[in-house]
Amino acid sequence: MTDEDTSALDRARYVSLTTFRRNGDPVATPVWTVRHEGGWACTTGATSGKVARLRHTDRIEVAPCDVRGRVADGAPRYSGTARVVEDPAEYRRVRSAVVRRYWVLGPALVAWGAIGRMFGRHAAEGAVTWTIDSGD
Repeated sequence: MTDEDTSALDRARYVSLTTFRRNGDPVATPVWTVRHEGGWACTTGATSGKVARLRHTDRIEVAPCDVRGRVADGAPRYSGTARVVEDPAEYRRVRSAVVRRYWVLGPALVAWGAIGRMFGRHAAEGAVTWTIDSGD
């Protein structure tokens, strides 16, 4: 797909990232996204549900949404392929890009994670990247 076809994802403040359970049921989660190496990426907990679901199927669907994950009627929807970021250096690049794009809340979340690590209550961090295969 061309950049013009997917420009709605670039403009969106939030994107609904839908992953699929083993039985095929969809699970949608609103995420902050950034452009990353020809596709998109988001940060997430390394043990999050979306990471677990992506370990058994790389199929995803994405659409622009609001902070609560509500996709507007008529909003473009896209199908794609995702992967869990395993490389710590790549994770740091994704996290830095998220902090730059969401400059108000991004640094606050990084600080919150540091506080959690000080008290041993912070889950491992991770990232997911994806490319778009088709859209409507």
